[in-house]
Amino acid sequence: MSFQAYLDTVEKKTGQTPRELVAQAAERGFGPGTKAGPIIEWLAAEHGLGRGHAMALVHVITKGDRIASTHVGSTGTHRDASDRLWLDGVATRPADWPTG
Repeated sequence: MSFQAYLDTVEKKTGQTPRELVAQAAERGFGPGTKAGPIIEWLAAEHGLGRGHAMALVHVITKGDRIASTHVGSTGTHRDASDRLWLDGVATRPADWPTG
């Protein structure tokens, strides 16, 4: 599953865009430098997310919407078409935005 697909599934499961969840995390004091554990616990308790989906959000909360180019354009399971992630929701994603 691509990184973007994880975020799209998080939106489907929670009814909130990744950007909305990042804003909630910031309200709780989570951001760059925050360890994964507290964020994962919060996402599980309040949003019912499992570790994999929570870890996708941990990355966005702590590092922003850019991912390493390691999987961009690769043929592996976790490939993405871009090093940038769309955080504003599936419904608003431009048709030409590259997805995994």
